[in-house]
Amino acid sequence: MRVLILGGTTEAAELGVRVTTIDGIEAIASLAGRTREPSLPSGNVRIGGFGGVDGLVEYLHQMKVDVLIDATHPFANQISYNAAAAANEVGIPRLMLIRPAWEKTTGDRWIEVDSNAAAADILPNQAKRVFLTVGRQELSTFAHLQDIWFLMRMIDPPGKDALVPPGIILCDRGPFILENERKILVQHNIDTIVSKNSGGDATYAKIIAARELGIQVVMVKRPSVPVGEQVADVDGAVAWLLGKLESQSIG
Repeated sequence: MRVLILGGTTEAAELGVRVTTIDGIEAIASLAGRTREPSLPSGNVRIGGFGGVDGLVEYLHQMKVDVLIDATHPFANQISYNAAAAANEVGIPRLMLIRPAWEKTTGDRWIEVDSNAAAADILPNQAKRVFLTVGRQELSTFAHLQDIWFLMRMIDPPGKDALVPPGIILCDRGPFILENERKILVQHNIDTIVSKNSGGDATYAKIIAARELGIQVVMVKRPSVPVGEQVADVDGAVAWLLGKLESQSIG
């Protein structure tokens, strides 16, 4: 049974490793290629876009893919909708591996918004020094806020012609530890964090540090995902795959 794993998350990488230990399953990992030096999973890896739904349909046919697992980032919803449409057209099972979102807890000072644009709209009345952790592709959304200073963390630096707000760019890759996150917030006198609700452990330390220091967080809610089967962790995805493998063997 051949499975295509749409990846780019730590869960996708872990799933790829787990699948290599299962007899009867061959996995192809697909990465969007948005980071310059991605952490490559083991096994067969494909990097780059598919060219929309039609391109993905063609690839599924060409590679004779039997099942599709969408383990992309919670905010990469366009590929999720493309995957749903393509899997439906080809007629193969599809699973979404979606890590749970962070939930507000005692001590958190969250302002929840629906988009990065909404986050940018409220910052002038809320912040003076912002830790911006939404990725380099969203910097232009905040570039007009010239009266706010930003510490902008991302994996790769923006292009030389990119529109960026005033401040400092910090290139780094998680997971991040609490001690360092606390130090960053204090050292740069941060009064507000802007973050996507990505979930998971790799970047959650900044949320804990903000809670401890009483710093507000403008939290961008997740976009919608297509209807379909979902699991919250790698164990659930492996169990689903084994079930499909058993059904294929019986059939």
